Amino acid sequence: MPAAPTLSDHSRVLTIPNALSVLRLLGVPLFVWLLIGSRPDGFAVQDVWAIVVLGIGGITDWLDGKLARLLDQHSRLGALLDPAVDRLYILAALVALAVRDVVPWWGVVLLVARDLVLGVCVLVLRRRGYGPFVVTYLGKAATFLLLYAFPLLLAGLGEGWFSDICRPLGYAFAIWGTALYLYSGALYLAEFVLALRRPVDRPPADGAVPRPTPSDG
Repeated sequence: MPAAPTLSDHSRVLTIPNALSVLRLLGVPLFVWLLIGSRPDGFAVQDVWAIVVLGIGGITDWLDGKLARLLDQHSRLGALLDPAVDRLYILAALVALAVRDVVPWWGVVLLVARDLVLGVCVLVLRRRGYGPFVVTYLGKAATFLLLYAFPLLLAGLGEGWFSDICRPLGYAFAIWGTALYLYSGALYLAEFVLALRRPVDRPPADGAVPRPTPSDG
């Protein structure tokens, strides 16, 4: 059984996974510029490059988590940076697609509100001695569905049989991704409520946010 990571392990900054996360972060403004910089009508060459940037972001997202486990290079910065970059890509894609009238603005507001509410919850939890929410597989699946939906929706802007296939698939991924994204947000809120039920003078020893169980009702 591997030894538990020490404080110095978690305080590391210069790691390969963190470098990949920074690379993904640098891709966000490029992704936005490609999508709305020239405001193309329909599906354009810029959209192809935007899909490439998004694809590279998805690959590096998978790779940095894999390398963190293989190389034992876990860090607090990586735990914060990885989900933050995912949120930025989702926000950037949502706003850009809403500007181009591909997704409704109310959907953008709904998903952004979810992240804002959870952000406030994290601030409250920190004051009570807790760390950030532990990313769940359900939340990760919701993120992946949304990130897969965006290139399909972009491809659906074109004409021809390929776009006709991508369009319904893109909306299906977007609907399921949105539903899971909101559901995972509700689960995080349940963890937040459980944490608030604990007395402030009895913070958890490991700083972990308590997870709801069936008996918690």
